[in-house]
Amino acid sequence: MCGLCGEVRFDGHAADVAAVQRMSQTLAPRGPDGEGVWAQGRVAFGHRRLSIIDLSACGAQPMQDPELGLTAVFNGCIYNYPQLREELTGYGYRFVSTSDTEVIVKGYHRWGTDVVDHLVGMFAVVVHERETGRVVLMRDRLGIKPLYLAETPGRLRFASSLPALLAAGDVDTTIDPVALHHYLTWHAVVPAPYTVLQGVRKLPPATVRVVEPDGTSREHRYWAPDHVRREQFAGFSDRDWEDAVLASLRTAVERRTVADVPVGVLLSGGLDSSLITALLAEQGQKDLATYSIGFESVGGREGDEFAYSDVIAERFGTNHHRIRVTGDELVGALPHAVGAMAEPMVSHDVVAFDLLSQQVSQTIKVVQSGQGADEVFGGYHWYPPLTGLTPQQGVDAYARAFFDRDHAQMAQVLNPQWMTATDVSREFVERHFARSGADTAVDAALRLDTEVMLVDDPVKRVDNTTMAWGLEARVPFLDHELVELAAAVPPHLQLANGGKGILKQVGYRVIPREVIDRPKGYFPVPAITHLEGKVLGLVRDALSSQAARDRALFRPEYVEGLLTDPNSELTPLRGNKLWQLGLLEMWLQQHGIG
Repeated sequence: MCGLCGEVRFDGHAADVAAVQRMSQTLAPRGPDGEGVWAQGRVAFGHRRLSIIDLSACGAQPMQDPELGLTAVFNGCIYNYPQLREELTGYGYRFVSTSDTEVIVKGYHRWGTDVVDHLVGMFAVVVHERETGRVVLMRDRLGIKPLYLAETPGRLRFASSLPALLAAGDVDTTIDPVALHHYLTWHAVVPAPYTVLQGVRKLPPATVRVVEPDGTSREHRYWAPDHVRREQFAGFSDRDWEDAVLASLRTAVERRTVADVPVGVLLSGGLDSSLITALLAEQGQKDLATYSIGFESVGGREGDEFAYSDVIAERFGTNHHRIRVTGDELVGALPHAVGAMAEPMVSHDVVAFDLLSQQVSQTIKVVQSGQGADEVFGGYHWYPPLTGLTPQQGVDAYARAFFDRDHAQMAQVLNPQWMTATDVSREFVERHFARSGADTAVDAALRLDTEVMLVDDPVKRVDNTTMAWGLEARVPFLDHELVELAAAVPPHLQLANGGKGILKQVGYRVIPREVIDRPKGYFPVPAITHLEGKVLGLVRDALSSQAARDRALFRPEYVEGLLTDPNSELTPLRGNKLWQLGLLEMWLQQHGIG
């Protein structure tokens, strides 16, 4: 788990190594254990290392293989690297390290861009071919690892975070109106390739991009599971589905124990992280470190779920850590949390994960986390209203339940110069629901959320906040084989028992019922869902600043109305609309934009 960056030139000039070093410096928190820069004419790579597998210097990056003519930088973890190493050894490849990075390099030489089909894990990889001058960028199937791009005539830069590209300089920081529309519609989700800045894009998940020496490029998507009923499962009973999901989840959790350092768990007390904890204990992991966080209650809303995490910690005898955060500590942490965001993210979970990661990173380097289960196994409230509908019929119901505002309401928020001519966010959903490969509206929504919302909200949130403290987070519910299996589960099993029905049935077999049979919980940070005091002051300052007035994104009368009654408008996902606007301005200002 690391941070990577680089520059490729197409205009006859040598790569700007100083710019690569500036990007690398910005990425330092992602990789506090080592750094490296490699340059060869028009190409330069930079890397920051968090040592998890092969702690020796042999695993350092950028990794060069002079014999094969390849140089690579890699962020992530390949869980099946021991098996791939054995296979490649059988083909005659010789290894000088025990790292998964070297396995990627040899695998690329053996299989070319098809190496992605062999990798089980999370990854962003960039490879340079010495003989052809070609540069290849690859991102994992579920977009767990980020890869941001900044292209100008004659040059391509890439990095693990958007702020790193800003540090390199010469980025068009104009706000992208399409991305802004998505941000204000989709609860801050901005689908790839967009970002909120016109000069920065991101490589989509499950994508390989091949860049030729003349700057031309081509890309293809290498993975996209259909959400349909498959013949191989035609005779499955409900119990058969439970058995299959449990077996696949066991494998996913076990895979993510591969490391040369201990692996812990972020234990919220909900079904998902409790299942991970139980399965690790079942597999014999002793003295498992688990971590929970809680906040002060605000506005009558509770700020912790320790009662449930304690049940799991006691049942499975974990080395449990309760982390309590005061209101003052929360306010003090906000600037760091905003700075850690590669893109603006409104979920109050961001601050929670940032504070949790800070504490956890003091005692451990790797944790497993429960992100992805709601999207993959149907845990959200907007899925049941889609029952019985075709994908084409489901767009209205999905938009009503998920969108923060419609296009007409958008015109009441944004100044006219920032409005798109059409409802680009709804059009995006319509195109996605119209794609083949989804039997029902529920299937289409699960596919959309897995491919888009999951990538650019909960997964990005966890990557940004954990890596900001040099902590690696692994997400077993996003094991691609488990996701493929879940995509085939009949919707009625997914939505049973209030949602995540199949996963709850699995849970009854391994964890206490009281953790499952309770109201659905969220990672609670009441001070952000209910704005008052110092947090409200920070939001007010950001929206009232000269930078915000000069940018003029939002209609003054709309902002003033929200500031007068800060908690009057909530989104369907229980987010605060004033926080949504304020967070965007705070992020732009903290990163020196405008």
